[in-house]
Parts: sequence; structure tokens; C-alpha cells
Amino acid sequence: WPIIGALLGGSAGIVAWLATMIGLPPALGAGLALATLALLTGALHEDGLADCADGLGGGRDKAHALDIMKDSRVGAYGVVALVIAIGLRWQSLAVLEGATIIMALMLSGAASRAAMLCAMAWMPPARQGGLSASTGQPTRATVVIGLALALVPLMIIAPLALIPLALLPLPLALQARRKIDGQTGDILGGVQQLAEIGCLFGLIITLT
Repeated sequence: WPIIGALLGGSAGIVAWLATMIGLPPALGAGLALATLALLTGALHEDGLADCADGLGGGRDKAHALDIMKDSRVGAYGVVALVIAIGLRWQSLAVLEGATIIMALMLSGAASRAAMLCAMAWMPPARQGGLSASTGQPTRATVVIGLALALVPLMIIAPLALIPLALLPLPLALQARRKIDGQTGDILGGVQQLAEIGCLFGLIITLT
């Protein structure tokens, strides 16, 4: 996952960099990077963030929350979460100049997928038969390798980014554990989005 995240981020970063090279402002390059990521991933993680915001925000209990997350429709919580998350990612990328955006998207793409691994290892599947349950929980060795691949480069370039990377998705993970007794694919998508935002915050503090 971290390797795939780095490749996806690098591809989106190249699009943003090329956009600025032909004279477009950084904000438009950042928007094109996000559009590239959405196209390459099918907006999978954005969909997960919206669904888990609706489920955890509006669910009366575990069964109700899981039913809401399974529903393909997006409610008010999901819309607000998406708008805020996309806005924060867009603004974060817009302040990065030149080829720095490529590195930032590669690092945040890898680190946010490592956060998903940690969430899967820490929380059992909340629903039997779902995508997350069929994938299974990663072994300790898998988590260690994933963390090493993602976090060693980040520690060398911007060690302060580790703090927001870990802190931003933590409330979501705690709420999921409390309300639905574990994680689903939607929860993992939400963790990825928040971890990416946290990593970008740390990179901005360090690199700008």
C-alpha cells in the first residue's frame, strides 16, 4: 500500500508540476493533482470518508451506523467532511512550489497508506463479509515493513510531519472503535484522508 500510495502521489504531483511549468498558478496545479488522484483511485478513499462521517455522525448504534455506511447515498455529515477534507488538501498543496509538490504527494501518499495498515492491525473488522473483513488483518511483519517503507523517508525529510500524521486520524479511529467496535473499508478510507492531510500539514511546516 505505501508503495502504491507513493506512485499515485508521484503521478499527481507530476501533473501539478507540469501545470505550473506551462504558466498555471499553483492553486490550479493543486486542483489538477487532486483530480488526478480521484481519477486514479476512483475516489475510493473520499467515498470512505463521506460514508464513515455519515455513519459515525448519524448512527444511533452499531447496526444503524453500519447500515448508513453501506448506503450509497451521501448525507450532510458526509458532504461537510468531503468539502473540508478536499479544501484542506487543496490549500495545503497550493502553497508548495515547483517539484516540492511531487515529493510531498509521494510522502503523504505512502504515509497515509501506512496509517491504514496500522488501523487494520489495531481494530478488528466491524462487519463480517465486508471488503475489510475479506482482506484480513495484517501481520506484525507486514505492518513493520509498511511503516518502514513509508516513514523512514518522512523521518529523514520532515520528522515533524509524524506528529500531525498520527494525531489527525486518531479521533476517527477512536470513535470507530467505540461506536462500531472496529473498522470497515470506509473507516480505512477516512483514516487515509485524515492522515494525508496531517502529513501535508507537517510537510508545509517543515518545507515552507
